[in-house]
Amino acid sequence: MLVSKIFGVITRFSKNTISTMRVALTQVLVLFLCVIMPAQALFVSPPKDPMPLIKEIFADQTRISDKQVTKEGGPLVWTVYQQGDKGEEIIGYAFETNDIARIPAYSGEPVNMLVAIDPNGIYLGAKVLEHHEPIILAGIPESKLHAFTDQYDGLNVRDRLKVGGNKTENVVHIDGLSGATVTVMVMNVGIVKSATIVARALGIISASQEAIQPMGTIYPEVFEKSDWNTLTGDGSIRKLYLNRKTIDEAFVGTAAEHVDEASSEQKQELFAEIYFAQVNIPTIGRNLLGDSEYDYVMGNLKAGEHAIILMGTGYSFKGSGYVRGAIFDRIQVLQNNNAFSFRDLDHSRVPDIYIDGAPRFKERSIFIVRQHHEFNPASDWQLELLVRRQTGPLDSIFTSFKAEYHTLDKYLDRPALILPEPEQTLVQQVWQEKEAEVIILIILLVIVVMSLFFQDILVRHPTFMHNFRHLFLIITVVFIGWSWGGQLSIVNVFTFLQALMSDFSWDLFLLDPVIFILWGAAAVTMLLWGRAVYCGWLCPFGALQELMNIFARYIKIPQFEFPWAVHERLWAIKYLILLALFGLSMESLSLAEHFAEIEPFKTTFLLKFDREWPFILYASALLIINIFNRKFFCRYLCPLGAALSTSNSIRLFSWLRRRPECGQPCKTCAKECEIQAINPDGEINMRECHYCLDCQVTYFNEEKCPSLKKSARKKARFAQQNKETAIEITEVA
Repeated sequence: MLVSKIFGVITRFSKNTISTMRVALTQVLVLFLCVIMPAQALFVSPPKDPMPLIKEIFADQTRISDKQVTKEGGPLVWTVYQQGDKGEEIIGYAFETNDIARIPAYSGEPVNMLVAIDPNGIYLGAKVLEHHEPIILAGIPESKLHAFTDQYDGLNVRDRLKVGGNKTENVVHIDGLSGATVTVMVMNVGIVKSATIVARALGIISASQEAIQPMGTIYPEVFEKSDWNTLTGDGSIRKLYLNRKTIDEAFVGTAAEHVDEASSEQKQELFAEIYFAQVNIPTIGRNLLGDSEYDYVMGNLKAGEHAIILMGTGYSFKGSGYVRGAIFDRIQVLQNNNAFSFRDLDHSRVPDIYIDGAPRFKERSIFIVRQHHEFNPASDWQLELLVRRQTGPLDSIFTSFKAEYHTLDKYLDRPALILPEPEQTLVQQVWQEKEAEVIILIILLVIVVMSLFFQDILVRHPTFMHNFRHLFLIITVVFIGWSWGGQLSIVNVFTFLQALMSDFSWDLFLLDPVIFILWGAAAVTMLLWGRAVYCGWLCPFGALQELMNIFARYIKIPQFEFPWAVHERLWAIKYLILLALFGLSMESLSLAEHFAEIEPFKTTFLLKFDREWPFILYASALLIINIFNRKFFCRYLCPLGAALSTSNSIRLFSWLRRRPECGQPCKTCAKECEIQAINPDGEINMRECHYCLDCQVTYFNEEKCPSLKKSARKKARFAQQNKETAIEITEVA
């Protein structure tokens, strides 16, 4: 009912309201300049130049090499030299974590850090170069961030480093940063993982001496009916139990020692009791969840993903500060050198436990370890619970407790330990992980190309043609855009140009298979047909706009079009934006990336509108305008479209058919073109055309094309005359 009322209000849009659209279009640009860009400055830490920081860390250096790979497929590293009595000597190495291990932090973006080590693997410094963390930018002094990274000085890459937690053997504990726990935990993983990869590549750590547990396979058909006591007794289900005495002892010697301390009578009281297990093992999962719920969980698991169940009483393992889009900051899973955190999309609530003899729990949840984490069920893992005590309005101290989990041999095929084979390059790993997306995307591209090759046949069946196109646009939005993040951006163009002018490497572009394939498709189709194919078929934001406008026209929402003289001048705006961004990119690619937020692509598809309100307002405004004026952003503001349209002069094919009568006197196609890409003289402007093929449907339609109607009437008259002549001849005979 509410939706009907809203549509009723929209459809009663008055002419006076529509006449204000020109003002609204101008206000979009003003909104972007006055609101969006200041917001961007608030939530982005400007990147730092690493070279001065390297010189600061290595005060005695005499030469720093260019950043280059240590070996084929190895990490990018700066080598630092010092001139000595025996000639030039290596005194250390420096590298950026984003070049080696891009691990998303709280904001969903990685924290890029400069890390320096000496030839023996001793950390000499760690400096933050760039981050997008609103938690830190919103009020935590940068000095505290520096104090956190300073703790790495003097540590060894062989050390096991951990943020917070209890003092345990063989682990070096680093103090956390109050208010940004998740961020610094991710930073620690990034530093340690990058340093380990570099140290192995340089031979500081001998990878050949480390045994590797091959990936185990869970037996999918092995099931045995069991009860709670049996599964907890044989270790199928493990438990982490903490009483208040244990918690109090963990905070002894800290500022939180007497905060919420238990009395002597309360020491043995329960603080937390958490049972946990790997629930995608049939004997565990079916007994705990029941057949229907187990089948539902398994049906949602992708290949390589694993489900872990947590059942708890007492201290909440989920926490009260958890919000949509954030990380569960009280729990994580540890395996080997990896720490696996969980976001909201990895979590689901368990409605009930069906196994006989199970106690009642306050919380029951399933957490999914995603494929890219490389979780191995054949390797032992730990559940880690973080417990926090507040020491002030903003300050807090936390410690952690762990419990071990060993998957029983009867549940899985556990291959024997083997020495490691040569590791795949990062590019190979990424392409292997994205194998399904790559195959599906290539199939979609083949379908598009075949549709264009046989377009003359396709457009003769208008109903099928329109349904086919609408379905393809939906696939573009849902899969290429929202699921795979395959939205090209003008920033990709600038990155490619800068790479051409510097040390070009395909690895930089191959790290995202979907984007790489789309750029390849865009390049090929630009050469053959011009800009139109990508913008009209493969651009997720363009497809989203077109689908919204199609629905708006279907429910009779009034449309607004600029007069031709205004329309053809508005085209110039996107080219001016392109030139401005190109100029900024020559000065600073990072600065150009910030101003490239004039493209609402990141907000719409990469972050799915889960970001600061000015960005959401801007993207929403463009989509709302599109309801009344099809593909407004594409036509007048898109710098990517402007860049792609420059290829029009080199395209090989012109397969959009026209007749001499098109434009003079016939203007049917020009009036029907919903993005006004046909000039008044009837010529199709291929710089602006999106290859929707509507004009070709009209071209072959004898009921719509005036030229065909006229020709049909002539044929009918000629046939009638021949018929009459034949009758007369017959009568005479």
